[in-house]
Amino acid sequence: MLAYTVKRLLLLIPTLLGILAITFAIIQFVPGGPVEQLMAQLQGQTFATEAGGGSSSMASARSGGHLGAEEIAKLNELYGFDKPVLQRFGDMLWRFVRFDLGDSFFHHQSVGELIAAKLPVSMSLGLWTFFLTYLFCIPLGIIKALRDGSRFDAATSLLILVGYAIPPFVLGLVLLVLFGGGSFWALFPLGGLVSDNWHELSFWHKIGDYLWHMALPVTAMVAGNLAVLTMLTKNVFLEEIRRQYVYTARAKGLPEKQILLKHVFRNALIPLITGFPAAFIGAFFTGSLLIETLFSLDGLGLLSYESVMKRDYPVVMGSLYVFTLMGLAAKLLSDLSYMWVDPRIHFGGRDS
Repeated sequence: MLAYTVKRLLLLIPTLLGILAITFAIIQFVPGGPVEQLMAQLQGQTFATEAGGGSSSMASARSGGHLGAEEIAKLNELYGFDKPVLQRFGDMLWRFVRFDLGDSFFHHQSVGELIAAKLPVSMSLGLWTFFLTYLFCIPLGIIKALRDGSRFDAATSLLILVGYAIPPFVLGLVLLVLFGGGSFWALFPLGGLVSDNWHELSFWHKIGDYLWHMALPVTAMVAGNLAVLTMLTKNVFLEEIRRQYVYTARAKGLPEKQILLKHVFRNALIPLITGFPAAFIGAFFTGSLLIETLFSLDGLGLLSYESVMKRDYPVVMGSLYVFTLMGLAAKLLSDLSYMWVDPRIHFGGRDS
């Protein structure tokens, strides 16, 4: 197990480098970079000043409404685009090795601070979605497997499939209209993580206020996640229940409860538990652009979208580096959990 762990850790390096290199190469060919966007903004402000008869109209008229070569060169130097591509990529890697993610072009603060500021919102959505999904799906899937073909099984399958078919954004919009003061009941706030006077509330009122704000967006996200894990749990348990060792145990007269808890439950949980580390770590960085926009939540989803649209390359590459590193670590933990749950599994085979 130690040899496998070391081997996988070493493989993380070329994998991470490959992802960063491909992304870095792609963004070099995307039109409308930060320099072009800033030039467009400056020219737009200049033309607006001219239209309003401002004092800078003479200067803009002399320059023709365009930035000169010297100004463009200074902008390229400001953003570091005056250096060769390979040198910029090497400088970025050296910063990443030291966990220096650089500074945002447009937010005027470090990428690390920016991610840390947006992380609580995405963590709130991700962790609540993660825990509630596992809390409902695994017991529901087990009950559906034990009552396969019953009316309960058919009714719950219909409900979770309807929830899966409805996009989270549409469900969130319906919830806002019904319970957010849209046209019916104003039971929940329209948006935000907490109320404006949250710091003035007592401890228990702070918790209640936070849960009050999280109710609608988390419900919209959980509804779409129920179907996959529930049906996976049901199918895994059905497969185990129909195995030969279960029939043998019943033939020996073992109680049904003992068969389910001691044999079926342990074997059926293997594919569910092994996905737990990746899902748990991924929950910290879950960012849903549409949900965050709909419920006015300023999280990582909205940050990622804005950074791509504004060509804020330090934010794009810095967040990609953090997410990829955590994703690879989660994948490693998932593989190692196989060996922890089932000692019969040996990666790389047994020593002869």
